[in-house]
This record gives sequence, structure tokens and C-alpha cells, in this order.
Amino acid sequence: MRQRIPMIVILIGALAAIVWSQRPDGMLHVILLPTAGDAILIQSPAGSFTLIDGGSDPTNLAVELGTYLPFWQRHLTAIVLTHAGERNLPGQLGVLRRYQTALALAPVVPNGEWRDLLRATATPVRQLQAGQQLDLGGARLRVLATHDGEEGGAVLLIECRARRVLIHTGGSRGDPALAALAGQQIDLLIYPWQRPITTPELGNLHLRAVAFSAGFTAAEPALHSFHDRQQLAPNLYHPKLDGAIHFISDGRQTTITTRPP
Repeated sequence: MRQRIPMIVILIGALAAIVWSQRPDGMLHVILLPTAGDAILIQSPAGSFTLIDGGSDPTNLAVELGTYLPFWQRHLTAIVLTHAGERNLPGQLGVLRRYQTALALAPVVPNGEWRDLLRATATPVRQLQAGQQLDLGGARLRVLATHDGEEGGAVLLIECRARRVLIHTGGSRGDPALAALAGQQIDLLIYPWQRPITTPELGNLHLRAVAFSAGFTAAEPALHSFHDRQQLAPNLYHPKLDGAIHFISDGRQTTITTRPP
């Protein structure tokens, strides 16, 4: 028995070190995960987690979430479904089988397994609509617009003090909502690769960085080169080139790191 005590102490010490290293750091983290489709993970300064969409590969998403969530974490503050399509929904279904969530939001609540999984856990489901605000704990999620259809989706704004992340991963119906942000600085825009960059509303934003997403597909994809796209912002990212794109901010300073694929 005495011989086992040092080993037990070492194991407890190692576990405590892991827990300590994964404690909340008081920063806002917004991570565009390198999944098939769109999946965006938010960790608030208080340490809560929110998932926006989920991509089309539940297994890949589970691996990615395991990279960023503490191993004991099985609870999400909210899940947000911006569009109930095959590029967003399957990954979120996988998450609902593995994690509990306090709230689910979607523009139109899809019938089938998504609704059934939430009903089984008595999770509140709300319609995602313009004007909503969600306190994440040290950061705020605002819903600027929601629309149905192929050119629909949601336009979301994450604010942490003076820093803003704009998520516009859907079609053109959400573009008019950007007019309310004209002249404002956006520290990171998450925007579809296949969408045109010539939208007037984009030109009125002061963008510091753009991360291109892959969930939205257009009948006629925009044929802009990477050089053309630099007219949007000096710093450009894409998951196929950069892997996970990780925005970090304390509300004053910002850093963007990548984890190459």
C-alpha cells in the first residue's frame, strides 16, 4: 500500500495541473473550426462555451471540440443553428448526443432528431430572431438578422468591450443588416468564401481581419483571387490553408492564431 501512495500523489498532481491549465483565462475566444461546413466555438471570458452551427461531419467536430473543451466539460451555454441545412445540422446533432446545453436557438426549429434530442433533455428552444441578445459571461452575442431560404442564414455580432467579431456565413439576404455597422471597426469578419466581396455593405465596414468559411455554397461562386480579397482587410484566413482560426481578445487587444491542418 505504501508503495502505491507516491504513484497516487503523482496522478493527483498531474490531474490538478491539467485542470489548472484549462481554467478560464478571462479572454474571449472565437474559433472557426476546420470542419466540413461551418462550426464556430465561442469561449467567453467567464469560461462558458457556445457552439454556432456544427458542420456536416459529427466525428470530426467531436475531435475538434475535444481540442478546446476541458476533458470534464459536457455542458454548453447555448447552441445556435443559423441554417438547418446538411452543411450545418449533422455536426450539431452529434454534439447534442454528447453534450448538454442550456439553450438552443434556430430561425426555424427543424423537425426530426434535432427537436427530439432537445425535447428529451427538456432543453428550452427559442426562435432565433433579430434584436435578441445573449449574455455569454463577459461578452455578448447579438442577433442582427435572420432569414430563411438558400440565400438566408443569420448575421451575428459578438462584442467584448471595444472588440467585435461579425459572423455572416449565409447568403445575400443578410447583407442589409450590415448597414447598421457602417463606419465601425470589426476585428474579425467570418464570411463565406463563395460570396462576392463587392457587396456595398462590406465596403462600409472597417475590417481588420477576415476568416473565410465554407458552409455556404453559391450556384455561381465568386471568382475572386486571394489578392482581390485583400481589399477587404490586410489579414485573411481560410481553414483549408490555416486550419483552426483562433481569435483571442481581452476586450482591448486582439490576437489571431492558427493551427495548421
